Amino acid sequence: MAAETGTRLREGELTVIGRITTASNVTLVCEIAQDAEVEPLRVVYKPIRGERPLWDFPDGTLADREVASYLVSHALGWEVIPETVLREGPYGSGMVQRWIDSVDRPDDLERLDLVDLCRPDAVPDGFREVLRALDPEGEEVALVHADDPRLRRMAVLDVLLNNADRKGGHILEAADGGVYGVDHGICLHTEPKLRTVLWGWVDERIEDTLLADITTLGKELRADLGDTMAAHLTDAEIEALAARTQRLSDDPVLPAPNTMRPIPWPAF
Repeated sequence: MAAETGTRLREGELTVIGRITTASNVTLVCEIAQDAEVEPLRVVYKPIRGERPLWDFPDGTLADREVASYLVSHALGWEVIPETVLREGPYGSGMVQRWIDSVDRPDDLERLDLVDLCRPDAVPDGFREVLRALDPEGEEVALVHADDPRLRRMAVLDVLLNNADRKGGHILEAADGGVYGVDHGICLHTEPKLRTVLWGWVDERIEDTLLADITTLGKELRADLGDTMAAHLTDAEIEALAARTQRLSDDPVLPAPNTMRPIPWPAF
C-alpha cells in the first residue's frame, strides 16, 4: 500500500458515517480525515465484537482471516484485496479496509456485470457459464462470469485462500479500472471449503506468470511472511496454506469442485 494511505489506515481517527445493513456481521463505513486540503479516506470497519461466531471456524476471528487474506494477496503482488489492517476503532479492535468506489454505469447500459444471470440461450461472447438453475418464476437461468484475466487471477487466489464465500457481490469492478475481492472472513481453513461463483476455468492451466508468483509466496511463507501471519492464524492453518501453494505449483491447474456445496448461497 502507498505509505501515506497505509499510515492513515493504521493510525487515523475513524469517524463512523454509516452502516452496511445487508452484511451478516456489523460492517461500518467510516472516514479518516487528515486536514482540510486532503480528501477523507473512506474505509470499511468491522469490529470483532460485532462478529457472529461460526461453528466451523472456531479458531481466531473473522477480522484476523480478512487481514491474513490481504497479506497473501499483497505477498503475491496481485493486490486483489484492498489494503487491510487490524487496529483499534470506536467499537474496539477490528478489521479496517480501504473502501472501493465501484464503476459508475448508466442505468440504460444493458451489458452484464462481471458475475451475473442471463438466459441460457443468451450467454454473450466473453462469458463463461458456471451452472443453470430456476429463477423464482420457474424460468431457467444461467450463472455466468466474464472470461476476464482479473477474475481468473482472483479465482486462483481463492484456491490458495480456500475461500468459502466468493459470492458475486464480493467482486467489485472499481472506478480505478481494477477488480477487487472483499469479505474474506471465512477463508484459510485447514479443511477443503472452497465455495465460489468463479468455476469457469476448471481444469485449465494456470499461467506461468501467476505460477512464478505462487512459487515466491511458498518461499515467503517459510520465512518472514509465515511469522507475520502467525499473529492471525493457527500454525495448522498456515501449514495448510503452504500445502495448497505447493499443490498448485506441482499441479498448476484450476481444480474442480470437491464439495457438496461448491457455490455459496446466496450467490450474490
